[in-house]
Amino acid sequence: MGEKPRVLVLGGVGFIGRNLVKHLVNENLASRIVVVDKVLPATGFLSQEHQKLFENPIVEFKQANLSKAAAVKSIFEAEGAPFKYVFNLAGETKYGQSEDLYKERVLDLSVTCATEAKNAKAGRFIEVSTAQVYEPEKKHSKEGDKIKPWTTLAKFKAQAEEALKGISGLSLVIVRPAVVYGPADVNGLAPRVIAGAVYSELKEKMECLWGPELKVNTVHVSDVVRALWLVAEKAPDGEIYNLADPGDTDQELINHSLESVFGIKTGYVGTALNLLANVNLRAAAEEINDKHMKPWIALCKKHGISHTPLTAYIDQEVIVDKHLSVDGSKITNTLGFAYQHPKLNGQGIQEIIDYFASQNLFPKLK
Repeated sequence: MGEKPRVLVLGGVGFIGRNLVKHLVNENLASRIVVVDKVLPATGFLSQEHQKLFENPIVEFKQANLSKAAAVKSIFEAEGAPFKYVFNLAGETKYGQSEDLYKERVLDLSVTCATEAKNAKAGRFIEVSTAQVYEPEKKHSKEGDKIKPWTTLAKFKAQAEEALKGISGLSLVIVRPAVVYGPADVNGLAPRVIAGAVYSELKEKMECLWGPELKVNTVHVSDVVRALWLVAEKAPDGEIYNLADPGDTDQELINHSLESVFGIKTGYVGTALNLLANVNLRAAAEEINDKHMKPWIALCKKHGISHTPLTAYIDQEVIVDKHLSVDGSKITNTLGFAYQHPKLNGQGIQEIIDYFASQNLFPKLK
């Protein structure tokens, strides 16, 4: 066997990034792992397990703002040998930001990092995009289906994909995950988990917009990181892979999972409220946030939590009546990948809670 590869993880302190580092270390897949992020591990709300991983001798953390070209170039120039794999998990992940911000922190960042990776003779660049780039239909979108991004973040992810395809000489693979959940999730299913905690505390029924059949397809973070390594090693150049479990998650499955964890009842608002939300989604989002935010703050205070990365605020882009329906079977059929978390359940919700509760960042309700 040859020497294990040298790996660069951009945005490695984030949700998927820290779990990728865990996978690389625990499975002994790399000889050297350089993690770059503007957020320090000490301030990134890492669990004890993840903190220890960053202390491993083969892991080196470097703080840098990857939207700055000079900072990116210095990362590659500091290495004595090329990285075999560069995983791009960096960039803005919050919804509801300005187009200028997304251009800088998604599109420009990806192009800068990919260009420097090519110039430094990196073996392969793996771009993590989003399945929100597809036209939001109930039928499952495949990799060649119509691109029609329905969030502003996805709009710039789609632009980044096209820009990277145009970089001559770059060995590129793109993955488009559905909603990613699991330990350290903040923006995926976490807002719904927080809502579940709020309604458990209020002892009220949680009623959602739209209906039970709204597709919100999911994929567990441990499956995402396993898939990232597989495509790095095995995928042909230029390939694109969706990542979505075969459980075909919809609102009803999410609600059942929340019910099993919090002991709450869930349901859906009536036709009149859905019509109003269609007319004025911003007002609907404001009403939801008014309902959730104060009780969440009070619940945290009740449990001695003064600071947490988790917020009850939900941007209007997230509650829009649009399906996220994705066919994640190509990676299985062509590369032999197997989803180890084939369907969302209460355990997947509990993992999110436990990760933050262990750091006193989520109320211990049981």
